Amino acid sequence: MTDCDRIEAALARHGLLLRGGFHPDAGETALAGGESAGTVLLVGNAGSGMWEAFSAQMPAGADPLDRWSGDVLGAAARQFGAEVALPSDGPPYRPFQQWAMRAEPVFPSPISILIHPVYGLWHGYRGALLFGRVLDLPDKDMSANPCDSCTARPCLATCPVGAFSGQGYDVQACRRHLRSGAGDYCLDGSCLARQACPVGRDYAYGAGQAAFHMAAFV
Repeated sequence: MTDCDRIEAALARHGLLLRGGFHPDAGETALAGGESAGTVLLVGNAGSGMWEAFSAQMPAGADPLDRWSGDVLGAAARQFGAEVALPSDGPPYRPFQQWAMRAEPVFPSPISILIHPVYGLWHGYRGALLFGRVLDLPDKDMSANPCDSCTARPCLATCPVGAFSGQGYDVQACRRHLRSGAGDYCLDGSCLARQACPVGRDYAYGAGQAAFHMAAFV
């Protein structure tokens, strides 16, 4: 069993997935002591597995998912001799989207969320484990971007306020709609543009998970 196999098994107990990794160039990614990281492993979620674990242990107070993720990844880091990086850390913020695209086959979608060939838009990154040493990594999946073969682009035609143009995302128009009362369906069932994507529908978030993420966004 490799180091990555053991890390993957430890994360699975919390409904988390090892989302691939990469070896950064020398001097590219610094650890706390100033030395260069030898390996970056991305940790995330897809579908409902993480939600089941998190909702059963949800801490009280602000930013519960960030704090839970930090606790889980912190325990894994201590166990395997790593440091933790979280998307909420900073400034300066770590380049998680760039890291993700180096670690596994995810691509910018027309609505800005990274799309995965299997999970579609129903996934996320909870953090990363940074190692000083170089770990053996599994071969990277080279699957193609599913958006390249999608001619209908239903994600761009579904938002009731046209927040997605294909060239950008009008965040404020989206938030105004959600706060107006007219956006209750989006709040309760998740973003309509996200739901319109035909990829990964088996991994779509359930009502509780969707409502939690939408409330946090608003």
